[in-house]
Amino acid sequence: MYLPIRVFCVNILLVSIMETPTKNIDKSKSQIKSRERVANHGEVFTAEREVKAMCDLVKDETERIESRFLEPACGDGNFLAEIINRKLIVVSKQYSKNPDDWEKYSVLAISSIYGIDILSDNAQVCRNRLFEIWNKEYLKNCGKKLSEERKSETERTVRFLLDRNILCGNALSLKEVDENQNDTSNPIIFSEWSLVGEKLKRRDFAFNDLVNQDFANEEGSLFSDLGDTAEIFSPVKEYPLVHYRRVYEQSE
Repeated sequence: MYLPIRVFCVNILLVSIMETPTKNIDKSKSQIKSRERVANHGEVFTAEREVKAMCDLVKDETERIESRFLEPACGDGNFLAEIINRKLIVVSKQYSKNPDDWEKYSVLAISSIYGIDILSDNAQVCRNRLFEIWNKEYLKNCGKKLSEERKSETERTVRFLLDRNILCGNALSLKEVDENQNDTSNPIIFSEWSLVGEKLKRRDFAFNDLVNQDFANEEGSLFSDLGDTAEIFSPVKEYPLVHYRRVYEQSE
């Protein structure tokens, strides 16, 4: 039985974004890209110190390889970069002596990271940033131990996972957006990835189905994979198991 995306820190992250002051911001700390973007989109990036402190509130989960995180206004990935760095440290601690396992569990770590941003350039920068973090560690741990063909295949899969997990959309309306940040009629669709041996199972869920539930307003997380009460949702599409290095073959 598979469970859909578990969402951590959504309320904390949204409060942080909404309450970050837009006055007297030090641009040298890269908290804003331009005053125009702040005015037009309310775009203010959370500083590294606050990112680390907020992730420390759920420290155990940031260090659990398979624990799923969604950032509903991910920007260029400050929170997600911190989380994937923490996960990869754990992967290296546990699997540094076995490049096959390091590769597999690093792919699982990438598959657990989700983000939404209304600006397409932010979403793409976030994807690239997460890929570069992963690829640097991948080459350090596996670069001399695995074939070039295999590395190319795994890199292609990680790119595909990030394309599926870091989406351009409106986290408030739960819709995809066009090039002018206007809502489209298409719902945001997320893929759930579950590791089964050497294979990944993909199931696609409509984000509005996941959050428009009575129980989602209760105390605690939206979904759980820790054994407590959780809703079981129906996927909009389900895919056959595929080897984790060939997930990209499921591109549509």
